[in-house]
Amino acid sequence: MSPNPALAVLPPLRGRVQREAPLAPFTWFRVGGPADVLVRPADAEDLLLLLRDMPGDLPLTVIGAASNLIIRDGGLRGVTLRLARGFGEVVVEPDGIVAGAAALDAVVAETAAAADLAGLEFLIGIPGSIGGAVAMNAGAYGAEVKDVLDWAEVATPGGLLRLSHAELAFAYRHAALPARAVVTRARFHAAPGDAAVTAARMQAIRSQREATQPVRARTGGSTFKNPDGHKAWALIDAAGCRGLALGGAEVSEKHCNFLINTGAATAAELEALGEEVRARVLAQSGIALEWEIKRLGEAMP
Repeated sequence: MSPNPALAVLPPLRGRVQREAPLAPFTWFRVGGPADVLVRPADAEDLLLLLRDMPGDLPLTVIGAASNLIIRDGGLRGVTLRLARGFGEVVVEPDGIVAGAAALDAVVAETAAAADLAGLEFLIGIPGSIGGAVAMNAGAYGAEVKDVLDWAEVATPGGLLRLSHAELAFAYRHAALPARAVVTRARFHAAPGDAAVTAARMQAIRSQREATQPVRARTGGSTFKNPDGHKAWALIDAAGCRGLALGGAEVSEKHCNFLINTGAATAAELEALGEEVRARVLAQSGIALEWEIKRLGEAMP
């Protein structure tokens, strides 16, 4: 294999740098091609060095828990960044939680509950990590990140910034991050609560997810955003798409706003099936569904 040109222009890092790195094992769909270079920085200092010294025209893609992501079969060009151990700390404060970007949303919810803090229970129902939750203003069960976030720290080529709730300008499934910025940690406010009530609320969310979503399948969470005044799943169901299949990809019978890899799907099949669903919903209802799942990388030639 010829040397990867992306490796030659990266600064010396203490974290792990891997060329032609398989990415499918990281994604919940278990599909997708390799990264030209996968970088897992040791800590925030390592990440800042990378962002400062890597060429500005070198593509940079950040992946977290990859729970709402389709990586196309041709893989990702340039540098793919994945935050791991050095970014997973969760710290309890008297009126909130400070969590690293790699901490799982569910772990933050459980940590808050164990400290008798209420208000973060909804995070137990979001299958991802804190960095992604901030970047996309993740939400579930009547609450969103914007409702509980005080500030987020982000690494940029110019250094580390602390952005307030207002500066992040949250919108539906969106936060306004600077160019090539990477969320490193965030603070969420919470309030003293009754431990039994908090535990019951979290168990109710778990039970509802188990009953209504294909949580044990190879899936990627909600496929499409809910249009104003509508539920995406209801539009998909009305268009006759429940159980629709293409190759190894299938629309979930249990919750039809979920796509499933039944075992041998390609990223191309999942994306094509999603586009077929969009076309049928548009034809049936006149509403154009927008993807909530991110689709990144290049298709196979």
